[in-house]
Amino acid sequence: RLLSCEVEDMIDTALHIVTEKREGVLRVEIHRPEKKNALTAAMYGQLADVFQQAAGDSDIRVLLLHGQPGAFTAGNDLGEFLNDPPMNEDAPVFRFLTAFRDFPKPFLAAVTGAAVGVGTTMLLHCDMVFAGEGAKFQLPFVSLGLCPEAASSLLLPALIGHARAAEIILLGEPFGAGQAREMGLVNAVLPDAEVLDHALVRARRLAAQPPAAVRLAKQLLKRPQAALVRETMAEEDRQFKARLTSPEAREAFGAFLEKRKPDFSRFS
Repeated sequence: RLLSCEVEDMIDTALHIVTEKREGVLRVEIHRPEKKNALTAAMYGQLADVFQQAAGDSDIRVLLLHGQPGAFTAGNDLGEFLNDPPMNEDAPVFRFLTAFRDFPKPFLAAVTGAAVGVGTTMLLHCDMVFAGEGAKFQLPFVSLGLCPEAASSLLLPALIGHARAAEIILLGEPFGAGQAREMGLVNAVLPDAEVLDHALVRARRLAAQPPAAVRLAKQLLKRPQAALVRETMAEEDRQFKARLTSPEAREAFGAFLEKRKPDFSRFS
């Protein structure tokens, strides 16, 4: 139904990030289905550019991010992360984290299928999230020898309490859409086939609201934690970069690529 509508502006960004601007809503699709939408450095850079450009485009009032049916994003492309870890402040992944953290307009997500790593942590920065019944969320950072990112070590406990956040972060086990709804991570759970249409309806409703008032309301809603979010992300980024080259992370990444169980018995 979406593709049959008249489109004002369609941009294909290196095939893997596709945007559509219509009725004040910028729809951003992660499109790498053959890899379950795993994110490369190039894709992070493209997403960062999209957010930055949308922030300054007065015709865009709402940004809606989604994947395809059955895949929001599998998170980082681990092969690339292992071979070329992002160590600089201006690395595309860090630019993307900053771009969605500071995005001044409503940021919505429609999630079906897997939302792994940054696919879940970015949702903590969204203003509204709509999930399909088959959506699966996971924060596998510790299991990969890494640490939380995108201020999730702050925002997740603030949302659901320390005990439940510790279980999700320390064990890295997946959880479903019903649990995500119960904990307040998502606004609504719908049949998978209805998620994107529902999210578009809500996005267009938001786009029809007074834009300056919406931006101000969002700013005020985020103001109490804004400084702490920036401070937390800076520390997480510092630790994350150090962990990327750690022996534990190399063992975890190697085991993933070799399709074997990692062995952390020799680490202390």
